[in-house]
Order: sequence, then C-alpha cells, then structure tokens
Amino acid sequence: MSHPMPTFGTFALLLALCLAAYTFLAGSFALFAMAKGMQLRISAERLSETARRAGVASFAAVLCAAFALVWAAFTNDFSVEYIREHTNIALNPMYKFSALWSGQEGSLLLWSFLLSGYGFVLRLRHKTDVRLFAYASTILAAPQIFFLALLNFAAEPFSLTKGPIPADGNGLNPLLQYVEMVIHPPMLYLGYVGFTVPFAFALGALMMRYPGEKWIRITRRWTLVTWLFLTVGISLGMHWAYAVLGWGGYWGWDPVENASFLPWLTATAFLHSVMMQEKRGMMKKWNVWLIFLTFMLTILGTDLTRSGLVSSVHAFAQSSIGNWFTTFLCIIFAVCLFVFFRQSSHLTSEHKLESVVSRESSFLFNNLVLLVACFTVLFGTLFPVLSEYVQGSKVTMGPPFFNKVAVPIGLFLLALTGIGPLLAWRATSLRSIRRNFILPCVAVLGTAIILMATGMHPWSASKDDLEGQLYALVCFSIGAGVIVAIAAEFLRGANVVRTQTGKSLPIAAWTLMMRNNRRYGGYIVHFGIVILFIGLAGGAFNQQHEMEMGFGDSLTIGNYKLVCQSYTEDSNANYDTDFALMDVYRGGKKIGQMTPERRFYTASQTTSTIVAIHSTVLRDLYVIFEGRNNDTNRPIIKVFLNPLVSWIWAGVAIVFVGTVLALLPGLRAQLSNKPAPAEPRELVAAGGD
Repeated sequence: MSHPMPTFGTFALLLALCLAAYTFLAGSFALFAMAKGMQLRISAERLSETARRAGVASFAAVLCAAFALVWAAFTNDFSVEYIREHTNIALNPMYKFSALWSGQEGSLLLWSFLLSGYGFVLRLRHKTDVRLFAYASTILAAPQIFFLALLNFAAEPFSLTKGPIPADGNGLNPLLQYVEMVIHPPMLYLGYVGFTVPFAFALGALMMRYPGEKWIRITRRWTLVTWLFLTVGISLGMHWAYAVLGWGGYWGWDPVENASFLPWLTATAFLHSVMMQEKRGMMKKWNVWLIFLTFMLTILGTDLTRSGLVSSVHAFAQSSIGNWFTTFLCIIFAVCLFVFFRQSSHLTSEHKLESVVSRESSFLFNNLVLLVACFTVLFGTLFPVLSEYVQGSKVTMGPPFFNKVAVPIGLFLLALTGIGPLLAWRATSLRSIRRNFILPCVAVLGTAIILMATGMHPWSASKDDLEGQLYALVCFSIGAGVIVAIAAEFLRGANVVRTQTGKSLPIAAWTLMMRNNRRYGGYIVHFGIVILFIGLAGGAFNQQHEMEMGFGDSLTIGNYKLVCQSYTEDSNANYDTDFALMDVYRGGKKIGQMTPERRFYTASQTTSTIVAIHSTVLRDLYVIFEGRNNDTNRPIIKVFLNPLVSWIWAGVAIVFVGTVLALLPGLRAQLSNKPAPAEPRELVAAGGD
C-alpha cells in the first residue's frame, strides 16, 4: 500500500538532517579557515555563506515534515502509528492540530521545527554582525543535528502501523482536550527552544574572543524574548492545572513543572546581571555561565520528561531516548568547560565591587539567591533518582519540602525587587538611602499593622496553617513596600518632566516611560511580580468542603451557598458526560449557576474532570464533580474557596506588558529629535537603563 504523506515526511526529516549537518561541518571548517588565514579553493566566506543557506533550507524541510504529520492527523491517516495512538475520527479539529505535540515523537518534531525556525530568523539577520552570526549559526546547527537524528533514528514520527489499519484511533489524552493545551505547549517550547540562540551567541562570542559588549546586547534581547515565552508558557500550564486537573491548586512542585522553572530562574538571573556587564564591565564570567546553565537546564528538563527518571502527570512514557539526552548534555558541558577555561582571560572584569550598599551588590545578591533557588528545586526534583542510586529505593520530595525552602527564598527575592532600583551604581549615600527608603519602609510597617488590626492574626491559626499565614502577612507587607518604591520612582521622574514641559502628570509619566522604555518596562515587570506574589500568598487562606449532594441539598463555604438543582448525563461522539447543576448564592442573593462535569472519553476509555469556577477579584469558588456514590447514585461535590487567585493571572499579564514595553525598539530614537528632560541626579544614579 502506498503512503505518500508519511513517505514525504520521512524524506523531509532526512533532508533536514543532511542540511543541518552540512551547516555545522561547512560552517565549522569555514570559521577555522578564517581564524587560521588558510587559503582554500573556494573562499572561506563563500563556504560560510553556503552553510548559512543550508541552515535556512533546513527550516523549510522541517516545516514540510511538520505539515505532513498535521495533514495525517486531519485526514485520519491511521496508517501512521503516531496518528493512531493520539487521535480519533470524532476528535475536535482544534485538538487534531495539537496532536503534533501530544506524544513524544510529535513533541520532538515540534522542538526541531521551532529550533529550525529560530535558526531561520537568526540566519536571515546575519548582516547584523556577519562573523558573530556565522559562529552562532554553526553552533546552533549542533542541537539541530541532535534532535533531527532522534527523529530519524530513535523516535520516528512517521512509523507505520503494524498489522491491519484500524477504523479509528485511540484518541487524544483527555487531559489535553482543553483549549489552553493548544497554546501552552508551543509557548513553553518557544521558551525552552529559544534559549538555544543565546547559548549559541555566548559560546560563539567566547570562542572568537568578541571585542566589546555588542554580543551581550544581542544576547540580552534574544533571552528576554524567550524568557517571555517561557513565562507565558509556565503560567498557561499553571492555569491548565488549576482548571483541568481538579485538585484546587495550580502548582504542585511536579518534576516536569520544576523542569520548566529551573531555566526560568537562571535566565532571570542573567537578565538582571547582564546590566552589570553592559554598564560596568563586571560579572562577565557569571553571565556566560548563566547562559550555559540555562541551555543545559532546558536539555535536562527535556530528558526528565522523556527518560522516565521521575514520575509526573506531564511526562511521556519511559523510553531509552533519555540516554541520548544524557549523552548530549555531557557533551555540551564538556564543550562549555573547555571553551571557558581556554578563553577565560577574555572575561576579566573591568571594575570591582566598591560598596555593599550599591546597585552592583543588589544584582550579585539577586543572582546568588536565584541560583540557590535553582539548586534547591533541582536537588528536590532529582532526589528520587539520587536516593534510588544510593539506597536502592526512590524517596520523593513532596510540596512540603519545596514550600519550606522556596517560600523564604521567594520573599527575600521579593524584597530585593524593591531594594535594588533604589540603590545607586558604585555606592549609595546615606542621604539617598533615607530619601528613597523611608516611604517603602512606612508602607511595609503600615500594611502589617493594618492587616493585623483588621483580623489577620497568624499566631491564632492552627499549627498546620501558622507558617503559611505568617509568610502571607510578610508577603503582603513587603509587596506593599515594593509597590510604593516602584510608584515613587515613576512619580519622581514624572514630576521633573511635568515641571520642565508643563504637561499633566499622566502624560509626563508616559513621556518618561517612552524615553527609557527598557528601564520603566522593567519596573512594570517588577510590579507584575509583586501582584503575582500577593496572589500566591492568598493560598494560605484556602478553604475546602466535600459532601454528597442530592436534589435540593445545600453546601456552605465562606459566604457562599451552593444548592443542587439537578444532576444528569449527556453524550456525543467523543465522550459521555455526567454533570450537576448548582445554584450559587452569596450573602443570601443568587449570583448564578455552576455546572461541574465528569467526562468519559469513549476512544481512550478514560475519564477527566471539568471544573466549574466562579472567579472574582478577591476569591475563586472552585467546584468539582468527583463522581457518584455507588450505593446512592448521588454526586459527590468538592468545593474550594481560593482567595486572590485572579491576582496571579493579573500579575502574569502585567509582566507580559512590561516585558513587551522593554523590548519595543526605537522608542528613544523616535523621540530623540526632542530634548530629553533631565531626571533627578539621584534617579539617574540609581536607575540607569
């Protein structure tokens, strides 16, 4: 039997591998020839250009392979084993598209597609700096070869179904049949895969002993873009876990959740300390290793997902493919170590730390704390593997361990978020400290006093809740101080602009922000992080209640009352559903209805929960249909009352806006025809850009 699309996809992947291999080999030889001044029959520059074009062509080849797999999903081509395992005829077309990343082979194809896409953009922009981009293009081809080799020899997405072709497939995992899962994995992968580009620039710049700091500015922008993708991807994953898994939470310190969090921590550290290198020529070795670690952590995270080393609701089935990743990770580390020691003399700092009370020291402390957080999460994630190796049995580190360590670290980072921008470069005068810190300190103390006066008494909580509520009080208080510090920075600059231009305060603040979008975009990101932390702290006051409910039965939690009006069943071609209809009252007034569901998917013979959520600014009413009592056939309803959850999603949205603002090009250049208003001397010293 002829299988044109699978054959086409297989050929496209093999062609992509050959093109990537040529990019790496020809590019490496051309760079070596240029470095040694060798005379070749074809010029080294011409050879490098052919390597670049081969890299561009590899994107087209991987695009064809991805199209072939998606086409097979939409045409129900169950002759392809991957399509048979992950789709079925009745599957919603939107989820047939997401089948591309629902299994191991497809997700690796998505990784290769995005990596080749990043390479495509990089190679098209090669005229920015021809030699640096040639190094980056050649280095980028190495991970392309690795992933394409996996797809061609170890995890083939176009393998044919053995035996008779079935009339229908097994269907998509029910947990993935949710609208956010069409967006979450690509976003997460855009972040994961995107860190390969800063890695390629950093390693290339170190290899060629790149003069000046231009490479660090290029790398910073790439890192900021991929950091934004990863941030959005992680937050979408949190929302998916909250809305679909039906456990009332959004972050459970799952190993695969942790795997995405680790590179986020090191990339965040890089984005802060990179300013030290740009402004003061300091922390060059830090920055190089932060980029190296970020890339290696993305590979480690992918290894954890696929090797079966750790158990996770997010992980793929256990596979020997993990050995490929372990070997690749060892090669990356060896190369980074070799190049670093060979070229370390190029990374000598131009200045030294002059004062503990300075912007430089705040960045250093920030990096140390972020790396401690990274090591702690990594240790807790890998502890089951380490314990099995040492004592022969797996010992899992659960949420209590992570919370006990991560929460204090997070609060310290939150405080640094407010302290850092108030300090000057080199050294901060006592006068400046008094002026900049008095309002935030008043806000911290005032918030703590007000909260305690209005009934927030952690010491009167139960033993289990004491620590969480005490941390929440500290978080709310520090958060208020950081918000005041950020607002004061905006107002200080905006008042100067208003004085010089006569504009209203809001317009003056907008003008100031547009003239230094990177700095004030960063402040907005910090504000979003504070809002997110406040939302997380609300989890210390969660309530829950569970009961069996028949017609007319009611359940009370907080100031909400739920009354069961009916429960019934329904079905369609894809799944059968069992749901309850609940009237919701608040303060004695009916505010709406909620319909929690439990679905049974006929193709995969599995069930999933559809949570009903009523969300307000202050709290979420979260209702789960857990199933029916076998004896009475009545539904069992579980209800959570979760304070401030919406603040988490609002915080992420603010972080997104601030990051985009910091990335917008040319705002200062567009306004450069107008004289820039001078900012206060202390503001300039403390902030910079």
